[in-house]
Amino acid sequence: MSFVGAGTALNTATVVIGSLAGLAIGNRLPERTRSIVTTGLGLSTLLMAGASAFAVFDPALEAAVGSAGMLIVLGALLLGGISGSLLRIEDRLGGVAGWAQGLVARRRGRSGAASVGDVSGERERFIEGWLTTTLLFCVGPLTILGSLDDGMGRGIDKLALKAVLDGFASMAFAASFGIGVLLSAVSVLVVQGLLTVLGVFLGSVLDGAEIAALTSVGGLMLVGIAFRLLEIKQVPVGDLLPALLFAPVLVSVVAAF
Repeated sequence: MSFVGAGTALNTATVVIGSLAGLAIGNRLPERTRSIVTTGLGLSTLLMAGASAFAVFDPALEAAVGSAGMLIVLGALLLGGISGSLLRIEDRLGGVAGWAQGLVARRRGRSGAASVGDVSGERERFIEGWLTTTLLFCVGPLTILGSLDDGMGRGIDKLALKAVLDGFASMAFAASFGIGVLLSAVSVLVVQGLLTVLGVFLGSVLDGAEIAALTSVGGLMLVGIAFRLLEIKQVPVGDLLPALLFAPVLVSVVAAF
């Protein structure tokens, strides 16, 4: 698939398929199997991260800023990390998830005795499944990086990896929460579709050097995601998201001098 939006279409499809599979098989997948799949995906993410980070040696970037490419990537990460930590982006994203789960828990607490029961319980289970998986699938660096890459015509590799991750995750969540998880496919379609459209716009505004810097910074952020999947270190990748804004700006500043 080479059309713009193919990554989002693939991701939406895997969430649907994973959800349907989860509804069908329930909790039959053992924890050991889920763990080894996550490890394999983490290693694949490392490989993709290395390929993206290597964009720091892109000829267009070297032509624009000379040997300052490494410093630009470092500066973008430092400025982005400082800004993100001061804004507490990672904590705020976690807070959104906590708020949604707390809201569901409070509504569940007010729902009364189980005799009110089965219909209300199924409704709360549906809502919790949809909210939880929507946040998981639509809030994160891989969502942003992959959708922007798709829109800028740089391929769907990141979204393809995310599609596999989301497919397995939706299978596990659907086994626990039921059909509400299936509705999160709509959330994926809308959120990533809008980000892909933004990528189309950026692709017509940013030049090759700026895109290369953004790609390299994004690759290093993928390393953080891989570390989390491999349970090496819980890198606060959300706090690094502003680095994606700083990278092309620093290229423009350095190139101007």
